[in-house]
Amino acid sequence: MITSIELGNFLSHSSTKLDFEEGVTVFVGNNGAGKSSIVDAITFALFGKHTRKSNKGLIRRGTNQAFSKVNFTINEKSYEAVRKIDSKGTLSAQFLEKQGEKWIPLASGERKQFGESMTKEIEKRIGLDFEKLKIASIVQQGELNSIIKAKPKEFKELLNAIIGIDKLDTASELMKVVLRNFRESLKKKLHYDDTDIETLEKNFKEITKIINEAEPQKAELALKKKECEKELILLQKKLQIESPKEAKLNELEARKTDLIKYARDAILSLQREIAENERKISDCEGCFEFVEVKKDTEKQLENLDCQLETITKKIHQNFLQIERIKEQKSIASKLELKNDRCPVCDSKVDHLNPLFQLKHLKTEMLSLNEEIKKLEEEKNKIQNDKDKLSIKHEKAIKGESTLQAHSIKNANELDVVKQKILKQKNNIQKIPITLNPGRLMEVSLIDSHAKMLYDRIIQLEKETKGFNPKNFLSLKNSFEDQQKKLSEIDQQFGAISEKIKTGLEQIKNSSLILKELKQVRQYVSELDEINQNIFNRDGSVATSLRSWALRTISEKASEYLTILNTKIQRIFLSEKTRDISISCYSKDSVLDLDSLSGGEQVSVALALRLGMANLLGSSNLNFIIFDEPTTHLDEERRKSLVTVLSQLSNITHLNSKQPLQFIIITHDSEIFENSNVENIFKFESTENGTKVTHL
Repeated sequence: MITSIELGNFLSHSSTKLDFEEGVTVFVGNNGAGKSSIVDAITFALFGKHTRKSNKGLIRRGTNQAFSKVNFTINEKSYEAVRKIDSKGTLSAQFLEKQGEKWIPLASGERKQFGESMTKEIEKRIGLDFEKLKIASIVQQGELNSIIKAKPKEFKELLNAIIGIDKLDTASELMKVVLRNFRESLKKKLHYDDTDIETLEKNFKEITKIINEAEPQKAELALKKKECEKELILLQKKLQIESPKEAKLNELEARKTDLIKYARDAILSLQREIAENERKISDCEGCFEFVEVKKDTEKQLENLDCQLETITKKIHQNFLQIERIKEQKSIASKLELKNDRCPVCDSKVDHLNPLFQLKHLKTEMLSLNEEIKKLEEEKNKIQNDKDKLSIKHEKAIKGESTLQAHSIKNANELDVVKQKILKQKNNIQKIPITLNPGRLMEVSLIDSHAKMLYDRIIQLEKETKGFNPKNFLSLKNSFEDQQKKLSEIDQQFGAISEKIKTGLEQIKNSSLILKELKQVRQYVSELDEINQNIFNRDGSVATSLRSWALRTISEKASEYLTILNTKIQRIFLSEKTRDISISCYSKDSVLDLDSLSGGEQVSVALALRLGMANLLGSSNLNFIIFDEPTTHLDEERRKSLVTVLSQLSNITHLNSKQPLQFIIITHDSEIFENSNVENIFKFESTENGTKVTHL
C-alpha cells in the first residue's frame, strides 16, 4: 500500500506531503484545488506517466523544476520512487528499497540502451504496468464506468494481469526460451533439432536411393576400367620397344647436324688460322735484317752520344771564355794608356799586359767564336748521324718485338709457318663446297673428330632402320588417348565410390541423429503439452483461474450491488474465446448494459471495481483510487457508496491479512460527515499553491 506522497512544485502544489493509513483516505475540496494532482503525482513517480499534455506542464508556474516522491510497501518491504523534471524537460529518477535503516538504490532513470529501466523494476514488483493499473486501480474523474466500456479483449487482459496469469505468460515465455536454448544446443551438437526430423528422413530416403542407383554404375565402371588398363598395358609394351628408336632417330639427326656444323666450324677455323699465319709472315718478314745490326747500332749511338757530350762541353767552355774576355775588355777600355801614361796613377808605362790590351782581347774573342762555329757544325753532323742510327735502332726494336709477339726466333721458323699455310689450304680444298647429309663421307675426312661423328651416324642409321615416325606418333596418341580415357574412368569411379562412401556415412550418422531426435521430439512434445495446458493463458490452468476469478468478482460485485440498492440483483461475468462478457440480472430477467441508466451503469462499474479490488488483495499493491466517484449518482446512491467504502475499509484479505487501501477524491465532502472514515484531507487553492489540511 502507499504510505506517503511528497510533492515539490508539482502542478499546483509548492510543497505537500501526505501520510496514508490503511482503509479509506478521502481528499475533499473545490474543483481546481489540486486533489486530482495526487493521481498524476502517483503515476508520474511510479511510471513516468500522467494525464497532462507534456512533462513540462507538471512544473508549477514560476519555478524551474518539480518532483514527485511516493513511498509504498509490498510484502512488508518498503520502497521509494522519486522522479524529477526541470524546465528543459530533463528527467531524472531513482527507485530505492529500505534495508534496515538505509535506502539502497535499485534502478535509476530509463537508460534502456544500457538495459536499465526504473519503470520495469517497479512494474516487476507491483505486478502491473501503468495501463493495467490505471483500469483496475485508478478510477479517473468521470471514468468510473470505463471498466464496463472497455473492450471485451482488454477486459480479459486486465483480468489476466489481476489474477497473475501474466506470470504464466512469463513462465510460458521462459519455457519457450528453454526449448529454444535446448534446440540451439542440439544444433551445436548435432547440427539439427527435432524440427528437422522430416527433412532428415527425406534426405535418408534420397541418399538410400542414390546409393542403390550408384552401385550398378560403380560395377560397370570397374569393368570398363579393367578393360582399359589391359589395352593400356599392350600399348605401353609397344611404346617401350619403339621409344628408343625415336630417341636414336632424334640423335641421328642431331649427329648429322653436329657433323655439318663441325665441318663449317673447321673451315672457318682453318681460314682464320691461315689468315693469322699470313699476317704473321707479313709482319715478320724484313725484321731479321734490322734485328741482326741492333747491337752495332747501339754501340754507334753510344759513341755518337759521347762525341756530342764532348763537343757540347767545349762549346760551353768557349762561351764562358768569351764572357770573361768581355769583362776584361771593359776593364781594358778603362786602362787604356794616354801619351804612354797610366790613366790611374799617371805614371809612365812602357807597355800593358796583353790581357788588358783591347786588340789582343778582340783577336782572342774572334778566335773563340770561330772555334765555337766549327764545333757547332761538327755537333750538327754528329746529331744527323745519330738521328739516322736512331731510326734504324727503332726498326730493330720494333722488329724484335714483332718476332717475339709471333713467337718467331729465326727465318727457319717463319718458313715452317709458310709450309703449314700451304698444307691448310690443301685441306680446305678437300672439303666439299656444298655441305649436306649426302656428302657426309667426304666431310668425315677433315679430322679424327669428324670421322668419329660419321661412324656414330652410320651406327644410328643401322639401329633406326625401318622406324616410321608417323606410325610411332599414332601409337603415342593412342596411348595418351587410352590414358586420358582411363583417367576419366578413374575419376568417375572415384567420384561414385566417394558418393557411395559419403552416402553410407550420412546414413549411419543420420540413423544415430534420427534416433536421438525422435527421443527429443517425445521430450519436447511433453514440454509443449505442459506449456499448453499449464502455462498457456488459454490453457486449463489459466482457464480455471479465470473461471474462479470471474465467479469471485461476480459474487462480490453482486453483493456490492445489493448494498447500493439497485434494481440489478446479480452480475455474471463469463469467458468466451477471446473476451469476457458482462451480464446483469434483475430477478430472472437479463438486462442489457446499454439499457441501464447512467446511475445504474456507474453502480455496476463501481460494483465491478470493488469486486476486482477484492482480488487485488492478492496482488502486490493493495489500493484503489476513486476520483470524483459520486458523479452521476443520486443522493441515495452517494450515501450507499460511502457505506460500502466504510465497510471496505474493514475488510481483511484472507491470505495476506492486509486491509485494502482506498483513496477517494471528491468535492462532496458532506457525504462523509456521518461516516466512520477518519483519514480526511481538505485541499484549498491559495496564492502560494495548494494548501492541504488534515481534518
